[in-house]
Amino acid sequence: EYTCYYAKVLDEHASYALEVLSDMFFHSSFDEEELKKEKNVVYEEIKMYEDTPDDIVHDLLSKASYGSHSLGYPILGTEDTLAEFDGDSLRKYMDEYYTPDRVVISIAGNVPETFIKEAEKHFGSYEAKGKRTGMTKPDFHHEKMTRKKETEQAHLCLGFNGLEAGHPEIYDLIVLNNILGGSMSSRLFQDVREDKGLAYSVFSYHTSYEDSGMMTIYAGTGANQLQLLSETIHETLRMLKSDGITPKELENSKEQMKGSLMLSLESTNSKMSRNGKNELLLGKHRTLDEIIEKLNAVSLERVNNLANRIFTDDYSSALISPSGELL
Repeated sequence: EYTCYYAKVLDEHASYALEVLSDMFFHSSFDEEELKKEKNVVYEEIKMYEDTPDDIVHDLLSKASYGSHSLGYPILGTEDTLAEFDGDSLRKYMDEYYTPDRVVISIAGNVPETFIKEAEKHFGSYEAKGKRTGMTKPDFHHEKMTRKKETEQAHLCLGFNGLEAGHPEIYDLIVLNNILGGSMSSRLFQDVREDKGLAYSVFSYHTSYEDSGMMTIYAGTGANQLQLLSETIHETLRMLKSDGITPKELENSKEQMKGSLMLSLESTNSKMSRNGKNELLLGKHRTLDEIIEKLNAVSLERVNNLANRIFTDDYSSALISPSGELL
């Protein structure tokens, strides 16, 4: 839903970085010879990506969940789509989608307040060249997709219909995800890795889009343990729904989230990205105190109710394994 073009430089070079980015944005030539070189780079990136099944499986899950909607497309594209791109198609895309109402300039770091004048100098006369095509809200599918690939491990992803950015229950979901699979003390980590030794890597995460979201569970294991891995994950979800979370889990998760938030504020990259996405997708910004207040308001009842609504039998899945199927 968004692309970020950014530079991280010494504060004394901030004006130069802004000038370079604005020149790229407004005056890129898309020279055909240079495009040809870059296409070859991306072709190689696609090949490299094919050698990382633990990455591919997430793209496969997006396709299983969103079908032919653009959210189901791989970010890298395919060799076929890449071959069709040229300077004219890229310029047409920018004219259609890169409109002033959909562009945010986010600056974080040691720059004076007067630096906004620098941004206005480069972007103040920015006008739309075309009419932006509206986005359509995706339907969440419950497809089960598998792919046979000669790998040492089987890679499994489960996807559940989640919450869009800015949803009133988003903080409940953040806490729920952390308890389920967001840390080394999470239920999935303890049940799958520590108790049964079925996987080195197991985790969950939530992705929020402007009008939809997806809760994902991932784990990788030897093909001979795939069935047991799947059963263990589903048993973890069943116990989470039937017994609910504990007060201790709730408290620990809140404190972890607060700590992560505080630490992220020390990174200018994190601040820049957070401010940009908030402005672009939500059109508003919450202060640190407001966010902590939202986290503190999360209750056992709210998290448990949300878990029962999200973790249903209507889910999507993606599997990459030597056999291409569960045992």
